[in-house]
Amino acid sequence: MAVTEAAAARAVEAVFRIESARVVASAARVVRDVGIAEEIAQDALVAALEQWPESGVPDRPGAWLTAVAGRRAVDLVRRREVYARKLAEVGRTLEDMPPPEPPEPDGIDDDLLRLVFTACHPVLPPEGRIALVLRLLGGLTTQEIARAFLVPEPTVAQRIVRAKRTLARAGVPFEAPYGEDRAARLPSVLEVVYLVFNEGYAATAGDDLVRPALCEDALRLVRVLQGLMPGEAEVHGLAALLEFQASRIPARTGPDGSPVLLADQDRSRWNRVLLRRGVEALARSGRGPYSLQAAIAAHHARALRYEDTDWAAIAVLYGRLGAVAPSPVVELNRAVAVSMARGPAAGLELLDALADEPALKDYHLLPSARGDLLERLGRGEEARAEFARAASLARNARERELLLDRAARAARAARGG
Repeated sequence: MAVTEAAAARAVEAVFRIESARVVASAARVVRDVGIAEEIAQDALVAALEQWPESGVPDRPGAWLTAVAGRRAVDLVRRREVYARKLAEVGRTLEDMPPPEPPEPDGIDDDLLRLVFTACHPVLPPEGRIALVLRLLGGLTTQEIARAFLVPEPTVAQRIVRAKRTLARAGVPFEAPYGEDRAARLPSVLEVVYLVFNEGYAATAGDDLVRPALCEDALRLVRVLQGLMPGEAEVHGLAALLEFQASRIPARTGPDGSPVLLADQDRSRWNRVLLRRGVEALARSGRGPYSLQAAIAAHHARALRYEDTDWAAIAVLYGRLGAVAPSPVVELNRAVAVSMARGPAAGLELLDALADEPALKDYHLLPSARGDLLERLGRGEEARAEFARAASLARNARERELLLDRAARAARAARGG
């Protein structure tokens, strides 16, 4: 049934956002090149824009796009100089879809999983992996990625182009590694998804504290990984962490977009569906870094009120996290948990031990945490100075406003006002 061009365009956009990763992955299995596969997927998108207004939106639009991309991939392979070898490798005619490849020794056999591992290959720098993942797996445009990370669009475009060229130049195979290779590369995959979520959950810069769309993209990716790699405990650990964190998003900002601290959040606004998904994923997790962070988040989720939080248990978990994934930021968070469990003086002692950490030199949350503990100790003027310093380091406008407000309140308290 024919539809208007506008309706067809909306349908194409919606379907492509959801299905683009599978379309690219299917084409990449044939041409063995992620960059070329993306171009083929774009050709399929153009074909849909041209044909759907007359033919109507197919019952299975994703399958339609995949089939068109598959035929064009075979056309390209046939035109190459290595036609005979590639044709034998593909083993099909123009009209037929490629036969399934033999499963890997541990049972992994999925084009999308291959695409995930290819886009997150360690040969790429972190910013290149993030841009490529959001483009290929998140279905975001270059403009959307640039807007999300507050960088110029040409910068994002260059990162994507460089990433594709690097993969091609390094001869990175389009495959899902298994055994030791998969174990070695899985952290790179999880790191990218984690970084994407964190940028959405607490934007490093700009006017908005939260960018929900990025969180949704990361959640979708980690859920895909859960389905593709059900035996990987850390995949479930990361999924649990992101589900728990995402559940708080509705309560993290006020009506005007200003930040709401954890202690002041209306917990009835936490998303119960996401909390339940987090609990289910946590039950399948292990003892790795993401699983431990998820366990910490679970303690917050279980507390009906902020006052009910089991800070002693959280401090222990941060100690375990610091043992498996040492980091000054983990120690900072442990100090805050200790301050809640044993008092601000105990936490301040731990924070002061981090004062000379190079990694925390320009990290605004260190002086922010010190300001909070000093305020609780009644040292208002010192707290004001720490909040002011934290505000000078914060790149996010909403966080800066909150810190300046806290500095002003600490100053009033110091004056006895």
